[in-house]
Amino acid sequence: MLEKAKSLKDKLPHINRIAKNSRPIGDYLVALDIGTEYVKALVGRVVGNEVEIIGMGRTHQELSDMQAGAIADIGSVTANCDKALAAAEQQAGVSARTAIIGIAGELVKGTTSTVRFTRGNPSKELDIAEMERIIALVQERAEAKARQQLAWELGGKDVEVRLVNSALVRIDIDGYKVTNPVGFQGRDVVVEMFTAFAPMIHIGALERTAAELDLELLAVAAEPFAVARSVVGDDPNASISAILMDVGGGTTDIAVVNEGGVEGTKMFGIGGRAFTHSIERELDVDFAKAESLKLSLSNASGIGQKNAEVEKSLNKTLNVWANGVELALAEFTRLDHLPNRLLLCGGGSSLDLLVQRLEQSEWWKSLPFTRKPAVHHIKTEEVVGITDTTGSVSDHTFITAMGLLRVGMDTLNTNETGNSGSFKDRINKVLKV
Repeated sequence: MLEKAKSLKDKLPHINRIAKNSRPIGDYLVALDIGTEYVKALVGRVVGNEVEIIGMGRTHQELSDMQAGAIADIGSVTANCDKALAAAEQQAGVSARTAIIGIAGELVKGTTSTVRFTRGNPSKELDIAEMERIIALVQERAEAKARQQLAWELGGKDVEVRLVNSALVRIDIDGYKVTNPVGFQGRDVVVEMFTAFAPMIHIGALERTAAELDLELLAVAAEPFAVARSVVGDDPNASISAILMDVGGGTTDIAVVNEGGVEGTKMFGIGGRAFTHSIERELDVDFAKAESLKLSLSNASGIGQKNAEVEKSLNKTLNVWANGVELALAEFTRLDHLPNRLLLCGGGSSLDLLVQRLEQSEWWKSLPFTRKPAVHHIKTEEVVGITDTTGSVSDHTFITAMGLLRVGMDTLNTNETGNSGSFKDRINKVLKV
C-alpha cells in the first residue's frame, strides 16, 4: 500500500496540462469539488472582490472511488481530479496552482457554539488581543465537543480532528449586540461562533491529492459552509435566513443560515447513488441501467418521463431520505423557528420526485416552521461575487464548486490584510476562514 502511495504521481495518465510557468498564477484560483459522482474543477480569475470563472472541467468517478462523501481510493480520485483540472486549464488558458478543496461526509461536524465570558475588569476596554484569546477558547471547546461527538458515533474510538472553517455569528456585551467589540466596556461577553471540524484521515487524503497534483492548498472547506458563503456574501447588513441543502451522490449536506450567520451543518449518508441502488435492487437491473432510468425521470429540459415502475422502486428510499432531513433539522434546537426557505443544490436534487416530496408532503409539520417552507434550486447567478464567463457553469450542480471559489477569495483577502485591516478582517485571520 505504501509503495502504491509513493508512486501515484508517476502512475497518473499523461494529460495535456498547461505548463506551470506559462502564465502568472497569483490572481487565479482553482476550486475542486470532489464529489461521489463527479469531480468538478473551476478555474477563477480574481478581479477586485469578485471571481470570474474562466475554465471548467468535470470527470465522472467510479463506484469504488468515494465512500459516503469521503475519498476511498486516493490514486483513482487523483487521476480524476487531474483530468478535470486539465480540461479547466485548457479552457482557461492558464495554469492556476492555488486551490480550495471541499470536504464532506458524515464525520464532518459543523455547529454554532455560544460561550459566555465574565470579565474581571469590566471598565477596561476590549481590544483585539482579548478577543483573540476569547475566540481561541471557543474554538478549543468546540473541538473537544466535536471529538466527543465523533467518539460516540464511532463506538468510543478517539478521532483526531482539525478545524476547517470558523466564522463569528454574533457578539453581545452586557446584552447589547455589537459588530465590532473593540473599545467597548462591559462585564459579560457572549460569543456565538460557527466551527466545522473534520477527521484528520479525510483531510490527509485531500492534502495528498493536492500534493500529487502540484497544487498549493489554500484552504479545505466544509462543503455546506461553502454553499452558505455562496449565498450570504459580504454585506454586513445581509439578514438572509434559509435552509441550504446540497444533495450529492453519496451524502446530503444541510446548512442552516439564520440572519446571515451559519447556525450549523448536518450531513447524512443518503444521496443520488442510494436512489440508483434502489432501482437496481427493486428492478433487478445493473447500476448503469438503473442510473439511466433515474435520470429519465428528470431530464435536462426539466420535463421528466413518467415511469410508474421506477417511481415505485424509489418510494422506500425517498421515505428514508425525508426522515433523514427531518431528523437533521430537528437537531437545530437553538432556533425558535426554522427558516421558511429551502434552497437546493447538487446533482441529487435534480430528481423531480425528491423535490416533489419536499414540496407536497407534510414532513415539515413536526418541525418548528411557522409556515410551509418554499423550495427552490439555487441559481448560479444568485451566487454572490462569482460570475461565469464560460457559459459552461449553468445550473445548481455547480453551486458547491462556486462556493469553494468564494471561500478562496475570502481567504486570500484575509491573508493580504495583515495587521492593518478592519476588526472583521483581523478576526477572520484568527479564525482561519
